[in-house]
Parts: sequence; C-alpha cells; structure tokens
Amino acid sequence: MKKPLPTVTPNSWDFLRDPMIAPTGFREYDARWKYPDEINLPGMTALGLGIGTQMKKRGVEPVIAVGNDYRDYSLTIKNALIVGLMQAGIRVKDIGPCITPMAYFSSFHLGVPGVAMVTASHNPNGWTGVKMGFAMPLTHGPDEMGELKEIVLEGKGEPGEGGSYEFVDGVWEAYMDDLVGDFRMSRKLKVVCATGNGTAGAYAPALFERLGVEVVPSHNELDYTFPAYNPNPEAMEMLHDMSASVKSSGADFALGFDGDGDRCGVVDDEGEEIFADKVGVIMARDLSKLYPNSTFVADVKSTGLFESDPELVKNGVKADYWKTGHSHMKRRVHELGALAGFEKSGHYFLAQPIGRGYDDGMRVAVEICKLMDRNPDMKMSDLRKALPRTWSTPTMSPHAADTEKYQILDRIVEKLVAKEKAGETVAGQKIKEVVTVNGARVILENGSWGLVRASSNTPNLVVVCESSESAEELRAIFEEIDAVIRTEPDVGEYDQTF
Repeated sequence: MKKPLPTVTPNSWDFLRDPMIAPTGFREYDARWKYPDEINLPGMTALGLGIGTQMKKRGVEPVIAVGNDYRDYSLTIKNALIVGLMQAGIRVKDIGPCITPMAYFSSFHLGVPGVAMVTASHNPNGWTGVKMGFAMPLTHGPDEMGELKEIVLEGKGEPGEGGSYEFVDGVWEAYMDDLVGDFRMSRKLKVVCATGNGTAGAYAPALFERLGVEVVPSHNELDYTFPAYNPNPEAMEMLHDMSASVKSSGADFALGFDGDGDRCGVVDDEGEEIFADKVGVIMARDLSKLYPNSTFVADVKSTGLFESDPELVKNGVKADYWKTGHSHMKRRVHELGALAGFEKSGHYFLAQPIGRGYDDGMRVAVEICKLMDRNPDMKMSDLRKALPRTWSTPTMSPHAADTEKYQILDRIVEKLVAKEKAGETVAGQKIKEVVTVNGARVILENGSWGLVRASSNTPNLVVVCESSESAEELRAIFEEIDAVIRTEPDVGEYDQTF
C-alpha cells in the first residue's frame, strides 16, 4: 500500500532524506516551486520518479530528453530529477544546459517521446520548476498535471528496471540548422539582442549572426544573479531598457527574450514598445498573405484585432480566442490545425510549415527577420502604425495567494457576469458579452474589453484592458474592472500599472 508523502520541514534531518513538495507547485501546465522553501532535492527525485511512472502508465516509450536553464541551482535540481527518472526505469538523454525550445526540439532530433526541462522561465531567482511533455509539440496540461500530482503526492511512484543515463552533444548545432537552414538576410538589419543575462544569451546572438544580422548586444553575458533586471519581455522594465538601447544605437528594432528563451518581445526603431499581441497581428498580416484563409489562435489576454483587423479579414483569417497558457495554446493550435497561435505574454506557436508547433522565441526572431526581409521598404514602426489604433494596458498582476486565487477569481467572475445580466455598463458602454473560457473577458459593444484571470505560474491575478476609442476610455475600463476586483479584500497591490 503506497503512502502519501510525509510532512517535512526545512532545516531538519528529514529534509536531507525525505521528499518535501508543496502541492501548489503543480500548476495547470507545468510545475514551479520556490527552492528550497517549497521543494527539496529528495522532492525533485520523487517528481522524477512520478514522471517516469506516468510515462509507463500511459504506455510511452521510457526514454526522455532532459535539459536545464542557467540558474546556479538548476544543474543540482536536474540531477536530482534524473535520479528519480532512472529509478523509474527511464533511459535519460541529458542534453545539458539549454533554452526550453531547444529541449522541445531535442524530442524531434533524438527521436524520443519525453522531454523534461528544468526551468523557472521568467520567474525571479529562488524559483525552479519543470516543463514536460510526452508527445511533442504538446506539453502537459491540467489533466496530465493532475495525474502527476496524484502520483507524486500520494506516493504512487513505481521503481522499475532499465534506467540509464547518457549525455548527448550536438543538439544546439542541429537546432540552429532547423531554425535557419540556408536562409540569409538580403537587407541590412541592425538589431538589439536583449537577454537580461538569462540563458538565451548563450544562443540568440549567434542566431542573429548566422542570419546575417548586425547585433547590438544588451545584457547578453550569462549571469544567474540577473543584475540588470529579471529577463521577462512582458515587463515594462525590460522593454524600457530595450527602448533605450534602440535609441542610443540607432538599431532597426530590438528583440528581447525571457529567462528560458521561449518568449520574444519587440521594440521598434522609434523606441516604441510593441506589446506581443500587436506583434502577433503584424506577423499574422504577413503570414496570411502567404497562407490565405489561415486560422490563428490568440489567448484571451490578446488584442481584439485578430478578429476585427481589416487586413486579416480581407485575407480570410479565422480568429480563435482561447485559454492563456503555453500548454493550452499548443493544444488548441494542434486541434484546429491553425497556422500559429499568439499569446500577449510573447509565447508564439508557429506550426507547420513554418515551425514545429511549440513556443520558441528563437523561431519568432527568425520569422520577424524574414518578415522584414519580405518588406524591404518598411520599418518596424511603419508596420506598427499600419495597424488600427487601440489603447491597451500592459499585463498587470495584483497579488493573490496560490491557495486562494481561484476561489477569489470565481467570485469576481460571478460579479462581472451579474453586471452583464443586469444590463449594466462599463466605461459608459453596454456589455456585449462576458467570455468565461479563462477568467472573465468583459467585451463592450464598441469592441473594447477588460480581462481578469488567475495566473497559472505565480500567486497573482492577471488584469489586461484594451480600448478601441481612447486612452481615457482605457483608464475608465480599468478602474471599473479594478473596482470589482477590490471587493475582494485578499487581493493585494499590482506589480506594475500604466
């Protein structure tokens, strides 16, 4: 009879021997904990045993590629995970330190079904986690994460025979060939490459050089203390720094990558920060000329332009708004046979014949450079200005405890739906509908909207608003959505405002 994991606390004898795993670390589509406050090394080994047990339970060939980001503790975490995987009888292919999309690529390159990438993505130092999947390009979603959580926390991990370890070289070179091939730029481009001292600094500059792009380096030295800022291209701190680099260098634009290289942010030649959903519209415009009548998936945080932009409508585009989260989006793109999926966070999912369907900041960088090559007379700012004008907030995250945020959100959604049913207005506009596929997206009759949802990665709610009319309406939408949020006393302050 298997027993649930015992209660273990830091700075104790048991902490050195027995697994400690906070249940809240099992999130909707990956796993994240503060280390060593919420998980210890035996806990990571138990997670590896759980992943291996899950592979066998699902009939997956027991072979997995494993990588890690550049944080100083990630190698230790990965080695503890590998011990658990081998205990379960899994053959481990260690591809070394890498970015997350390179780990995803290794599944195709090595012909192995499983991938486990040790990374906390853009979370601050002190966090660790694992992104995993058994059928690339798909990664674990809520069902798989729920099953894994039960296996691990209920002590249902099953040791097995046949586990082994092999270190595999050469994946980076194959990944670069897959990204670039024989393509070379025909126009001159000068691009700020911003990596915030994160893992992408080992890869992105070399990628641009192979494309034939002049690189303006920005915090490309690997430094796991992140001395400049946390590498997160959705955060205004990083975008502002990228803007300053563009203005001082005279670059054509800036591309910025998050801590594990699966997201990309853009600043244009005028130093204007283009939120990632608008960059998605720019890319969709270009791609829909090459591939008319395509379907594009956008997450609920994204601009309404995917549905209303005249150019996309003219090119026969079908827009599908779906749940935020890299696993949700990958699955939706795969299910619909969409050409691409775009998240406001900067996760883009470029499917065949462009990419392999997983989120890859390096692939996005290549495709943006190709887009500029196809439009040699256009600047990035020209492409931005060609979009219909809307006003939008950054992604804002008021604090809400992991143990409470979903219950808080349920009550907020109920109140917003009640406003719609009562015929109330927001910012003087009648509520057209409240979409509850992922939190509540309150859509007004003029196409403006406001969203509140729960973050899957951190103890926060997420708030985004967009106006099709004016900055004044944007402010009014935010204030009215926030007023509903403030009826919940356990919601804290925002991490950033506008």
